[in-house]
Amino acid sequence: MGKQFILIHGAWHGGWCFEKVIKELEKSGHRAIAPTMPGHHKDDDRSEICLDDYIKTIMAVLDKTDGKVVLVGHSSAGFLVQSVAAKMAEKIDHLIFNNAFILPNGKCQFDIVPPEVAQGMTQAAEASMDKCVPVMEDFVRNTLMSDASAEIQDQLISRLVPQPIALFTTPVNLDGFDTGNFKKTVLFCKNDVSLPEGAYLGMAQGLGEHDIIELDLGHEGLFTHPEEMAEAIVQAVS
Repeated sequence: MGKQFILIHGAWHGGWCFEKVIKELEKSGHRAIAPTMPGHHKDDDRSEICLDDYIKTIMAVLDKTDGKVVLVGHSSAGFLVQSVAAKMAEKIDHLIFNNAFILPNGKCQFDIVPPEVAQGMTQAAEASMDKCVPVMEDFVRNTLMSDASAEIQDQLISRLVPQPIALFTTPVNLDGFDTGNFKKTVLFCKNDVSLPEGAYLGMAQGLGEHDIIELDLGHEGLFTHPEEMAEAIVQAVS
């Protein structure tokens, strides 16, 4: 019997970024869904979005799902996955972190990124009408997708939305996470240059016991190489 995957996107993205990964997982006999977080549809009002909105959305998906699930978090969704697992450990069979921000209890994403990055994004959000960090095209092209063609970059950028800054600035409550009885795997895309070398695997040390699967992909491997990403996800739970 196949596994049941819930795939959680990171900042600026939507559930659409996993569309091709889902197709590959279904070919392998699994079930998968990728909900879009509040504020991440093109026409959403983002001005009042907070961290709890993300967490409650994911929890509602788990509530509607029979049996245990495999929860997959990409990038900023790493600590969303942690937060949900801390509250609903009984629903989770396996956690998979894909080049994800994995946080200590009581910390936020801006606590662990380079200070100049946090400052620049904060200033950009303060200058916006809705407290959001705008899509930074140069950052996407030259950092997140430097290994992709301009055509593929365009496809992703056209669907990104401004990011409510609360996702980056709100400390997480992970009480209960360390006692959860679920497996943990890190999918590490080695060609990712979005953080200093060693940062993603360094954060993963806070997970305790976990497996690591390495891929020769960049930060957006789930979008640029969905077949390889789906294969790695299946390998993680096999």
